Amino acid sequence: MAESHVALAEVFLQPGEVFLAREPTIISTILGSCVGITFRCARLDLGALCHSILPRFPGAIAGNAGLAAGYRYVDFCIRDLAAQFDSLGARRSEVEVKVFGGADVLFVDIANTRPTVGRQNSEEAIRTLAEEGFRVVASSMGDVFGRKIRFDTGNGEVRLVRLI
Repeated sequence: MAESHVALAEVFLQPGEVFLAREPTIISTILGSCVGITFRCARLDLGALCHSILPRFPGAIAGNAGLAAGYRYVDFCIRDLAAQFDSLGARRSEVEVKVFGGADVLFVDIANTRPTVGRQNSEEAIRTLAEEGFRVVASSMGDVFGRKIRFDTGNGEVRLVRLI
């Protein structure tokens, strides 16, 4: 008897976007200095990916920007997704987290005297994830090349292609 394969829904994230899936989904994005963070709770069949542009949320944003503006920031995305996973019954200890991106594709400081946006994004991701009680199980960050990632929320697999 032939095994049938059901095609999963696919979502492509632009910079500054977040997607939380409640059923198996393929979420993909392309990263340079931005950071992409995957979250997966197998018990609840939840998976999420955020594509953050800058390290730290500056505070209140005027107007109707709301959550959409906050998702541009690494720390904001992590805290917002943590709250969403909490509200859906996930324990932080069971959420598998993987971090990608943070490359120095915009500006490389040869003398290494100033932190680049990519480095700041990577450092903020690791700091905020630890602060929120998440453990990173895999990562591919830094260097000078971009990355394309495809996250299967059903099994937690992330396929990474280096863009050299």
